[in-house]
Amino acid sequence: MTTAEEEYGKLKSTLEAFEAQLPAVETTAELIVQRLQSGHTVFACGNGGSATDSMHLCEELVGRYRGDRRPLPAVSLNTDTSVLTCIANDYGFDEIFSRQVEALVKKGDIVVGFSTSGNSENIFQALRAASAKGATTILLSGGDGGKIKEIADHTVIVPNHNTARIQEIHTFILHTWLEQVEGMDWT
Repeated sequence: MTTAEEEYGKLKSTLEAFEAQLPAVETTAELIVQRLQSGHTVFACGNGGSATDSMHLCEELVGRYRGDRRPLPAVSLNTDTSVLTCIANDYGFDEIFSRQVEALVKKGDIVVGFSTSGNSENIFQALRAASAKGATTILLSGGDGGKIKEIADHTVIVPNHNTARIQEIHTFILHTWLEQVEGMDWT
């Protein structure tokens, strides 16, 4: 069992290594703002805790993060259980997001995939389908970015293999994006 001091040391080390990823966080934040200002939609997807990150990002865009502003178009692809179970049953779990991307995403939209390993097949398929539709893809990952980094337009990697640390920093990233969004005039 590790102590709180050991966990803090690991987190501090991860944050120091993550510093090199800050330009990618800034670039993706600016891209999200620009696409939303142009009337495009942000779509997001993930599995398990990453599904929660997907929902968190989208609910803050549609609702609000801190300040009052108009609602912005965002859809978490892991929230409709009827669609998810239909696709999983008829086509397989690997296609639960890509089928939705094919149905809903338009050219110029953004699809954000959360995958702590970077190897989730259903996230890979979703980003591949999004690229085929002319959408811009963003991967938030951990470790070395996995196989999905090879097809994503933009990748932000948390250099750690501990799922909890990766997800904590993913939350920091999506909050950074939301700060950028809410810093704009949406009247």
